[in-house]
Amino acid sequence: MRSEIVIVGGGAGGLELACKLGRKLGPSKVTLVDSRLYHIWKPSLHEVAAGTLDIHQEGLSYQMLAHDNGFNFVFGPMTALDAASKTITVGAILSASDNDEVLPERRITYGSLVLAVGSTSNYFGVPGAREHTISLNATEDAERFRLRMLRLMLAAEQEHEESNGAGGAGLDVVIIGGGATGVELAAELREASSAYVNYGFDQLDGKRDVRITILEGAPRVLAPLPEKVSAAAADLLNKRGIRVVTNCRVTQIDKDRVVDKDGNVYPSSLCVWAAGIKAPDLLASLGLPTAKGGQVEVDAHLRVKGASDIYALGDCAACVDGNGNAVPPRAQAAHQQADYLVTTFIRKSKGHAPQDRPYEYRDYGSLVSVGRDTSVGSLMGSLRGASWFVQGTMARLMYTSLHLMHHRAVLGTMRTGVLALARFLVRRATPLVKLH
Repeated sequence: MRSEIVIVGGGAGGLELACKLGRKLGPSKVTLVDSRLYHIWKPSLHEVAAGTLDIHQEGLSYQMLAHDNGFNFVFGPMTALDAASKTITVGAILSASDNDEVLPERRITYGSLVLAVGSTSNYFGVPGAREHTISLNATEDAERFRLRMLRLMLAAEQEHEESNGAGGAGLDVVIIGGGATGVELAAELREASSAYVNYGFDQLDGKRDVRITILEGAPRVLAPLPEKVSAAAADLLNKRGIRVVTNCRVTQIDKDRVVDKDGNVYPSSLCVWAAGIKAPDLLASLGLPTAKGGQVEVDAHLRVKGASDIYALGDCAACVDGNGNAVPPRAQAAHQQADYLVTTFIRKSKGHAPQDRPYEYRDYGSLVSVGRDTSVGSLMGSLRGASWFVQGTMARLMYTSLHLMHHRAVLGTMRTGVLALARFLVRRATPLVKLH
C-alpha cells in the first residue's frame, strides 16, 4: 500500500490533521494509522475512570471518521520504520478471545510521514509504580480503574451491611501527581462516589468511606499554572474532603500502601500514577534523533531533524518554537501544530515552496475541571505576560467548549451540535454514574 501522507496516531493532533487534510486532498492522499478502532478526547479519561462518562457513548469510530472526512484508516500498531525506503510496518491484529490473526502484518510506503503517537507514563524508576498503579494513558486504563473502583465500592457496601453499619473500613484512593490529571480525577471521583448512594449503595457515605489523597512532589498542586489558580483548586479540593499532601516524594509503592521519602505510609486500595509522562518506547527504536525524554527532535517547521520527509507533533515531539521556547505537551499545542502542518502539506500538494514561517506556540491559558459544576484556570491575553483568572460556572462552560471545538474539527459544526444535544438528553435518561 502507498499513501502520499501517512499519519501515525489518532490522538487530538493526529486525528485533526487527518480530517482536515482528508477533506482537502481525499483518501488517495491521506492515511491514518492507529492501534485502536475508536477515538476519545484524552482529557475526558478522568470522567471515564470515575464512571461519569460512558466510553461506549463517547468514542468516535475511526472508520466512520475516515469515511466522512475523506482519508484512509489502517488498524494496527506501527512497529518499525525504514526511512531509506520510506516504509513503515503495521503489526498484525490478533483476536482477544482465541489469539487468532484478524489482520496480518502490513507495510505502507509514504511520501511524507507524521508521527503523532502521544505519550505514556514516566515512572521515574519508583519501585512498584508500574506493577501497583493505574495510569490514565488510554481508554482501557480508564475502564480498568472504573471497574476496580466499582468492585471496591461493592465490597465496602457489603461490609457495612454485614456489620449493620458499625464496621466497614471503606476504601482509600491515592493519586500520585497533583497536575491537571490528578486534580481532575480526584474531584470527579468525589462527585461519583457521592452519587453511588442514589443507586443502592445506601450504606456508604461518599466523604467518609471513599478517602481520596493526592500526593504531589512540588510545593503546590497545578505547579506549572499561576499560583492563584493553584490556590483556588486546592481550596475546592479541601471543601470536597480531598486530602492534598505537597512536597511529597514517593519512594515505594506496594499492593496496599504508598511510602514517601520521610517514611510516611499512605494506605491504598487503589492507586493512580499521574506524576509524569514520556514518549513511547517505540520512538527509540526507529533510528531517529530523540531528546532526553524520548521525544523525537524536530526543527522549527516540525520536521524531524535529519529526515526531510518525516514530521512529528504533539507529546511525542521535542519541539522548540521560532522564539526558542520549548513547547509544552498540551492539547492546544497539538491542535496548533496540526493546523501548521495542514498548511505545509497543502502547499506541498500544490507544488508551492515550503512556508517560511516557523511554527510558533501560542499559550491561550489553561483550564482545569474541579467537578461537574466548576473549573478554574487562567486565560492569556494578547499582551505578553497578561493573564486573567477564571473560576466557577463561566470557567466550566469554557472548559466544555474545548471539547466541542475538538469535535467540531473532526465532525463539523452541524454534527457536533447534534451530538452535544443527544448526549445532553441521554444523560437525563441514564444514571449519573455507570453501574456495570
